[in-house]
Amino acid sequence: MTSSYRIEKDSLGQIRVPSSALYGAQTQRAVENFPVSGLTLPPNFIQAIALIKKIAAEINAELGELDEARSAAIVEAAQEIIDGRHADQFPVDVFQTGSGTSTNMNVNEVIASLASRKAGVEIHPNDHVNRGQSSNDVMPTAIHLSAALACHRDLLPALTHLAEAVETKSAAVSEILKTGRTHLMDALPLRMSQEMGGWALQIRNGRERIEAALVRIYRLAQGGTAVGTGANAHPEFAARFTEALRNGTGLPFSPNGSFFESLSCQDASVELSGQLKVVAVSLLKIANDLRWMNSGPLAGLGEIELPALQPGSSIMPGKVNPVIPEAAAMAAVQIIGNDAAIALAGASGNFQLNVMLPVIAYNLLQSIEILGNACRLLADKAIKEFKVRTEKLAEPLAKNPMLATALNPVVGYGKAAEIAKAAYRQRRPIIDVAAEMTGLSRGELEKLLDPARLVGK
Repeated sequence: MTSSYRIEKDSLGQIRVPSSALYGAQTQRAVENFPVSGLTLPPNFIQAIALIKKIAAEINAELGELDEARSAAIVEAAQEIIDGRHADQFPVDVFQTGSGTSTNMNVNEVIASLASRKAGVEIHPNDHVNRGQSSNDVMPTAIHLSAALACHRDLLPALTHLAEAVETKSAAVSEILKTGRTHLMDALPLRMSQEMGGWALQIRNGRERIEAALVRIYRLAQGGTAVGTGANAHPEFAARFTEALRNGTGLPFSPNGSFFESLSCQDASVELSGQLKVVAVSLLKIANDLRWMNSGPLAGLGEIELPALQPGSSIMPGKVNPVIPEAAAMAAVQIIGNDAAIALAGASGNFQLNVMLPVIAYNLLQSIEILGNACRLLADKAIKEFKVRTEKLAEPLAKNPMLATALNPVVGYGKAAEIAKAAYRQRRPIIDVAAEMTGLSRGELEKLLDPARLVGK
C-alpha cells in the first residue's frame, strides 16, 4: 500500500487520496465507505460512462454550454478511458450508493484530472464533465448503452454461431436414427437431426427474444437529469445526445418517451435479463442432453463421444468428463440467479429513482458476457466435434418396444401393448415377437416397423 497521499476536498471537507490516483475526494470516500465485495463494475460499463461524458462534452460545446478548450480536453480524456486506459482508476465497489453516484463521480473525477492536465486550466468534475447531467440519468443510460453494445458485439453473434454449428452438425447426421426418449424412458424413434433441429430453433428463438427486448433498451434516460424534469440540461441536449450516439454506434438509440419512467424503474433491463434467462434455460437443456447422450461410455447411453479435452479425475486414470457442457450449464445457472437479483433490484424503485442501479449493471453485463462465451464454447468444443457411436444406437432401436406403436392401427392398442411387453421381457427385437403373436407376414411387419417410416422427414 502506498504511504504517499495528497489532500483533496469536497463539500464534506478534506480527505487523503493516494498521490498516484487520478480520482479525487468523492471516489476516495466511496472506497472507504463501501469495502463490501472487492467487485467493481466491469470495464465495458465504465467505458459506456466515458462515452456518455465524451458525447455530452461535444454537445455542450455545440450548444454554448461549455467552452471549446474544455470540451476538447474532456473528449480526449474520455477517449483514453474508452480505449481501455486507466482501468485501475475505477475502484468503487459494486455495492455502493444505489444511484451509482459514486461511480459516476469516479469517472467524472478521472476525466477532470486528465483533461485539466491536457487543457492547462482547471476542469471541474461536476461543473464541466458532468454539465447537463446527473448520476440519475447517466447510470440508467450507461446500463442500456453497455448492454446494447455487448449484445450486438458479442452475444447476438455468439447465438448465431451456435445455431449455425448445430444446424451444420444436424445436416451431417440427418440419416442417423435413434431411440427417442420421454420421461427418460424409451419412446418412438426419431432422426438425430430432428432432435438437433429442436436445439437450433431454441437458440434462434432466443436471439429473436433478445432482439425484441433491445427495442426498449435503445430508449435512453439521458436528459432527464435528477428526477426526470431535465433541470440544468439544455432543452436540445437529449435529442442531440442520442443522435450523436446513433451516428457513433449504428444502433437506434432515442430519448425515452418519459424520463420519469427511465429514472424511476429499470423495467427494460429486467425484461432483457428475463430473455437472457430464457436462453440460459435453453442452453441448460442442450448441455444436459449432450451430457446424457455422452454418458458412459460403457454403463451409460454412449450415443455420442464428446472430445477428450482434459483428464477427468485426480484418482481414476483414463476418465474423461463432459467438461464443456458442464461449464455451459454452470454459466446458465449463474444467469438464472442473476435474473433473480435483477428482478428484485428492478422492483426497488421508489418514487423518482431506482436505487439498485449498480447491481443491475453488474449482473446484466455478466449475464450477457458469460452467455455469449458459453455459446461459443458449446459450439466449438462440443457440437462441432462430437462423434456419433452408431453401434450404440442400432441395437436399442431394433429392440425398442415402443415400435409396437406402429401396429396400433392394424392389431389395436391392446395387442400392440402385449407385443411390446413380451419383447421387453424377452429382450428380443420387436419384429420377431410380432411375427409370433400376429398373423402378419414378415414382409408386412418390416414395412410397419421400419423406424424410418415412423420418423417422417
